[in-house]
Amino acid sequence: MAKATIAAILLVVLVALGVALWQAFLRAGGLALRTRAALASAGTLVTMLMLLAFAMVLANIQGAAAPFASLLPMVTAGATGRELTGTLDQIRQRLAAGDRSTPALEMMVGDLTRYHVAFAVIAGITAVAGVGLSVLWWKKFAATGSPARRARRVFGTFGVLSVLLVLVAIVSVVANASTAADSPRALLGFFEGGW
Repeated sequence: MAKATIAAILLVVLVALGVALWQAFLRAGGLALRTRAALASAGTLVTMLMLLAFAMVLANIQGAAAPFASLLPMVTAGATGRELTGTLDQIRQRLAAGDRSTPALEMMVGDLTRYHVAFAVIAGITAVAGVGLSVLWWKKFAATGSPARRARRVFGTFGVLSVLLVLVAIVSVVANASTAADSPRALLGFFEGGW
């Protein structure tokens, strides 16, 4: 939760900085081309960092909802030692046979299901928010007259970016929901090296 909070604070700061930079860019009509280019470059960089911070927030929320599944790759990374490799072999064999009768396997499957359901919900909320943002940006684009080319470009770019965000979110919803629906097979795939 601490990482999610830090990432959320970073996201808020980057959003505020991004809004300030893009507003300055839109008001920079009389400034030198070099200044406008610097504002556009800084705005683009901050927007990309915003998307990265947003992804960090989502990943940390998902990890908080299902901590075991988010840490599971650490168990198998460079697994050595007879006891650990023997345990991993037993897990693979039981999952391949469809046997989830042990409490440990039930917990692993349940946590992996929660992990993917959490991200499907997060991605669904992101898709709905992205549709709202897309509508907002395209309305601003349509309402801005042709003489304000700079503003139209900014609004159009953000409109396209929000549509792409919605598409990525929808793909994430479908992928995570289908994985959650068959978590034992997904867990077996993970232990066989196909995470």
